[in-house]
Amino acid sequence: MSLKQLRDYLKSKVTGKTLYALPKQWFISNYPGKLSMKDGHFFVDPYEYYAFVIDKILENDAGLDYSKSVAQIKGETDANWLRKSKMYGSLPRTTVAYNHKGFGAFEPEDIFGYKESGTFLKMIGILPYLKEMGINVLYMLPISKMSDVFKKGEIGSPYAVKNPVELDPSYHDPLLDGIDVNEQFKALVQAAHMLGIRVVLDFIPRTAARDSDLIAEHPDWFYWIKIEEVASYKPPHIPELPFKIPDPEDLEIVYSNEEVKTHLGKFTLSPDKLDPKKWQKVKKMKGDILSNIAREFGIITPPGFSDWINDPQPTWDDVTFLRLYLDHPVESQKYLPKDQPPYVLFDVVKSSKFPGNEPNKELWEYLSNIIPSYQQRFGIDGARIDMGHALPSQLQDMIISKAKEIDPAFAFIAEELEMKNDEKAKREGYDCILGNSWYAVARPRELYKFVEETLPYLKVPFIASCETPDTPRIVVRENGDKLKYLAPALLYFAPNAIPYVNTGQEIEEIQPMNLGLDNNIFGKTVLPPDDQFYGKLAFFDY
Repeated sequence: MSLKQLRDYLKSKVTGKTLYALPKQWFISNYPGKLSMKDGHFFVDPYEYYAFVIDKILENDAGLDYSKSVAQIKGETDANWLRKSKMYGSLPRTTVAYNHKGFGAFEPEDIFGYKESGTFLKMIGILPYLKEMGINVLYMLPISKMSDVFKKGEIGSPYAVKNPVELDPSYHDPLLDGIDVNEQFKALVQAAHMLGIRVVLDFIPRTAARDSDLIAEHPDWFYWIKIEEVASYKPPHIPELPFKIPDPEDLEIVYSNEEVKTHLGKFTLSPDKLDPKKWQKVKKMKGDILSNIAREFGIITPPGFSDWINDPQPTWDDVTFLRLYLDHPVESQKYLPKDQPPYVLFDVVKSSKFPGNEPNKELWEYLSNIIPSYQQRFGIDGARIDMGHALPSQLQDMIISKAKEIDPAFAFIAEELEMKNDEKAKREGYDCILGNSWYAVARPRELYKFVEETLPYLKVPFIASCETPDTPRIVVRENGDKLKYLAPALLYFAPNAIPYVNTGQEIEEIQPMNLGLDNNIFGKTVLPPDDQFYGKLAFFDY
């Protein structure tokens, strides 16, 4: 469905009833439609309003094929466009979440049938707002189909991907009832491209949701543990070693550890290997595939955990690792029992450093074709690879090269937080790094060194962020009332900087989206206790 067809559909549904509340920041001032105001809200007919927004966007239509990437439209042959980017980072279900009924508490879908959580249609609605801010890249956290099993809050994490090639159905807007969510996303990308805004997405090739759709056809792509071991499952503690990424010389210490030996005993073969005939029956059963496997085989996919030895963070209960090699890490094999089933440990997770001899070729093909699928279906402009640092170099090369074959100017962002790894990222085919400017801006002494001694000499640009979806908000930092102005001004004009605005930063949001970096459990309690969103995080809650 084209953007014009979406506009025409909305116009055909106009009711004239102004029951849909909008915040003033999104509102287009010259809106000619029916409008009422109450308690600081603008109330409109949503069909009429969104049709008007699309009409305004269509004024920029130059008759080009906006289903292609902006680089393909312009004939660009490299990703140097990143150096002129101004990026807005968004988790759509949060960015455009709003109480559209205008009274009471926020609810995902309200009494009028309006979707108060974010949708692709509402993202189209804020594109003019982003354009006015000077944004020319919309970077979205994962929008693929999410799992709601083992969730950490009210809703599943966007990083617990149940199916990487399907879009999450929650982004469907009921205002577009009958129009597939894929068509709604196509329209969003077309609208963005029409305004000169490129679309970059997050992809997660190292992990999957523990109840991934892939299990039904490929149970051997996953690791499995006995179900009675779930309660005690955690990364083993290695008292002889510090908190560190494993090195080859650490392996003897790791594998001689008694806790590691117990850990290895928790694993079992995949259900198709345990009992092939029984598996054929179980895979055809109705209901959730993981529940059926747990009931019939007594096994389950294990939670993920960090590739750092002695990392204090808990297990990642909503995701599991994909089995990238059919054998064990080469350097670890001599320490393993003869019939050791496939297992997860620090070295296995860090497959970039500890590869096996037998790549899981079918899985690698699948993973390397995910981004091309989004390029061909939607015309996206770039991608960030989650945990790319843990991927085998050959797989990482496949992922990057296949996307670049389709679009040489397709941009790749490395999840590289250490600035010193800029040259490594460039060598691996990345066009920029995340970096750690969000850390430096909160520490004045380190910031001077960061700007003077690091930034001018980077081999690739970095994301100049005062805050990210994983960090505290800039306004709650020490001296945040000053930093919220000074830090962006300094960072955005720094050498090799790609200015980045985290969703909500522009309105001085104080609640973090996650606690993953430079934060602690108290970081989620910055709102007043009587606030509806007190203690909630956008990664896991409405």
